[in-house]
Amino acid sequence: MRKLSMDELNRLSTNEFKIVKKLPIVVIIDNVRSGLNVGSVFRTSDAFLVKEIHICGYAPRPPHRDVLKSALGATDSVDWKSYESTSESIHELKQQGYKIFAVEQATPSISLHEFKVQEGEKIALIFGNEVSGVSDEALDLVDACIEVPQWGTKHSLNISVCAGIVLWEFVKKMKI
Repeated sequence: MRKLSMDELNRLSTNEFKIVKKLPIVVIIDNVRSGLNVGSVFRTSDAFLVKEIHICGYAPRPPHRDVLKSALGATDSVDWKSYESTSESIHELKQQGYKIFAVEQATPSISLHEFKVQEGEKIALIFGNEVSGVSDEALDLVDACIEVPQWGTKHSLNISVCAGIVLWEFVKKMKI
């Protein structure tokens, strides 16, 4: 067994990434404090061909050094927009026909493995603050909440880990 070389991976160039068809998914980052978490979400969004990222509230934006450090160049490939509030992003996306889902433990929430994606549906996924989760302001505007099942003693996942799990599950459900 051997690791593949960078040439053998056949990765898209940044220019190729810009023009390739993306998944109809927008990731909304709701007041996430850590630039390292934001950058990690960029990297995961690049890996799974996410259409766009909306960075909301006080979350750090490129070119913040921690965002760039963990994004490893994904801030150049993945399109992103900045919003003063998460509700501003949600309203814009709803006007464009997106269904809005918060990734949050809430009543009621849909377990990630039970969530059904409708063919052709445009989806926005909100990932919240490391301590307080998705803001109440955003929860009041969503179509539903999706929850990642957990069985251990902790009640939450790091946002970057959560984003990886949820986006991978959506890639499988959308049959890219």
